[in-house]
Amino acid sequence: MNNSVMPKALGHIRVLDLSRVLAGPWCSQNLADLGADVIKIERPGSGDDTRAWGPPYAKDADGIDTTEAAYYLSANRGKRSVTVDIASPEGQALVRELAAHADVVLENFKVGHLKRYGLDYETLKAIKPDLVYCSVTGFGQDGPYAHRAGYDFLIQGMGGFMAITGERDDLPGGGPQKAGVAITDLMTGMYATVAVLAALTHRDRTGVGQHIDMALLDVQVAMLANMAGNYHASGEAPKRMGNAHSNIVPYQTFACSDGHIIVATGNDGQYQKFVEAGGCAQLAADARFASNPLRVNNRAVLVPLLEQMVAQRTRAEWIATLEAVGVPCGPINDIGEVFDNEQVRARGIAVDMAHPSAGKVTLVRSPMKLSATPASAALPPPLLGQHTDEVLREVLGRSDADIAVLRSRGVL
Repeated sequence: MNNSVMPKALGHIRVLDLSRVLAGPWCSQNLADLGADVIKIERPGSGDDTRAWGPPYAKDADGIDTTEAAYYLSANRGKRSVTVDIASPEGQALVRELAAHADVVLENFKVGHLKRYGLDYETLKAIKPDLVYCSVTGFGQDGPYAHRAGYDFLIQGMGGFMAITGERDDLPGGGPQKAGVAITDLMTGMYATVAVLAALTHRDRTGVGQHIDMALLDVQVAMLANMAGNYHASGEAPKRMGNAHSNIVPYQTFACSDGHIIVATGNDGQYQKFVEAGGCAQLAADARFASNPLRVNNRAVLVPLLEQMVAQRTRAEWIATLEAVGVPCGPINDIGEVFDNEQVRARGIAVDMAHPSAGKVTLVRSPMKLSATPASAALPPPLLGQHTDEVLREVLGRSDADIAVLRSRGVL
């Protein structure tokens, strides 16, 4: 069946997106993928900060760089771009009018910043009582840090992530390390998506809207997961362990004769198969390594023995051997190898979309696969202000003459 005629899970929802950079746009892109009409409000002339975060840029049919930064393209598909100067009274009135026609408002301004413009939750709630209003900030709406600006990199450090990420301090290359992507922003966007959907469900049952307070620091601390649990259970702050696992052994990278593999033995049976496949059955019989708790306690003795074992064969030999006996393993691919992987290709994760200036852009589809209401963006990432006239005509009923006047005043 053609996805374009299939129902959309959020086809009845309109989102007014005042956010920029990544955490907020990641949330609104999720909502757009699920079918919501996302109206992205941008600053006239410059737009979302990430429009300037290049190179690289999308290339046109002649291989020449456009002005569309790859960073911006990665987080803004499925949206309609409207330029409005919210610092002007007329622009503020326009956004309030758009909010009256929206189900969700998403913003990531500093705490209290939008109140001066009459675009805060209490003001918009008075206009539309069932509005779901989601604020994304670094530290939340209250507490001693509430008015600080929050950035992913800083939060990864403050929130404990960099204390447990990176090689051990006593090994070459040891020390704190951030994630290769803005993991806190992305996870905040994901948590915000869940919160918005929960608030919409509540609204649909009760008719009552609400304010969602999403903080990057809160999310980063929540993301510590079992590492936070380890701390609270032991009273000891977990340390960086490189590619090893704090609670499971062996669950790490190993150097083969020609590269590295990941071996992830999740139980005693898999460990036994691993060492037997490597010709070291004695390591399965050794009482020091008979259970995972014992292997964790004797990690310093066991891991060097496993390293010697793995180094005897090539990466391909190990992967074939371990897959045959059901031991989880795999290579460490670069991103080019990821998109060339047969499973990634079979799943259609990379998708080409028509684009007004580049002709075509390759993006990564939503990983959410719904059988009845598939997630797919109907629109490519928009050009700055591409849909301004269309949205003002369609949503607010403004005439071309009205729009021309607003544009002449610098409102649009």
